[in-house]
This record gives sequence, structure tokens and C-alpha cells, in this order.
Amino acid sequence: MIVEENKEMEKVEIYSKRVKAGKRTYFFDVKATRGNDYYLTITESKKRYKDDGYSYEKHKIFLYKEDFKKFIEALQETVDHVKEDLMPGVDFSKFDQEEVESNAPDGSSEELKWDI
Repeated sequence: MIVEENKEMEKVEIYSKRVKAGKRTYFFDVKATRGNDYYLTITESKKRYKDDGYSYEKHKIFLYKEDFKKFIEALQETVDHVKEDLMPGVDFSKFDQEEVESNAPDGSSEELKWDI
């Protein structure tokens, strides 16, 4: 169908990071429209077992450039609240050892950083 082909052509993937977390995998993908406007998709993928085998349940968030700063600030504030107010006795540094897998063109693997 022509409409769907045009829709897919608008969503060119520029960069991707994959984060494995137990039964879940998170994908951080930068995509571009034909007009070179960039946006971020964050996808949570969960492997589920069904009678006929495995399937993947996916949830996706589209994040546009004008919302990056607000999103990052809210995420950081929420994480800080959990760490400092709700779970002050937990040593979160023990979770810092896992690597983030990259699908970057150079094949590099680096930690995600939320710089505002």
C-alpha cells in the first residue's frame, strides 16, 4: 500500500542503543523524517511465552526534540526521589557494572548518559 510505504520512508533510523535488562530489552533509537527533523523512540520489549511459542510485547514512546530537556529533568528527579527518599539504604552502585550494547555504526559500547 502506498500510504504505508511513504510512512516507512519517513522513519529513517540514524542511531540505536540496546539495553538488556533481564526479560526486558530497551531500545533508544534516533530517527529522522524526510525533512531531517530528528526524534527519539524508546521501546520496551518483553519476551512472553505463549502456547505456540515465544512472542514479544512492545511498548513505544516517541520523544521529540522540544521535550528532551523536560523529559530528562523529570526522569532524573524521579530516579533521585526513589534513590534518596524511598530507598536510601540501597547501594545502587552495584547495578552500574552492566554494559550497554550498541548498534552504533562503529560498534562501540558505552554507557548512556542523560545530559541536559
